[in-house]
Amino acid sequence: MTKEQFLSMLVLEGFPEPILVEREADGFLDDHTHPFEVKALVVSGQIDLVVDGVSTSYISGELFHLLENQVHTERYGNNGVQYLASRKNQSESN
Repeated sequence: MTKEQFLSMLVLEGFPEPILVEREADGFLDDHTHPFEVKALVVSGQIDLVVDGVSTSYISGELFHLLENQVHTERYGNNGVQYLASRKNQSESN
């Protein structure tokens, strides 16, 4: 997916403007949640997410989606990761 396609999708789905998130090489976050829904486009590097015991790797051009309060872990590739993340609170969609 291109950045332009991602931005268009966000508008159609009522998500706010994304921010650029950068994570360090070989970093990780153990089990945690976010108080918002996330749609993100990987710009460079790699992120591995584990949700419900299933690990999925995402690289440049790929989209990942996490629901509000969804338990997950994050691991970042040996070059780190950069992604555009749009965060939507449940109250924003009502």
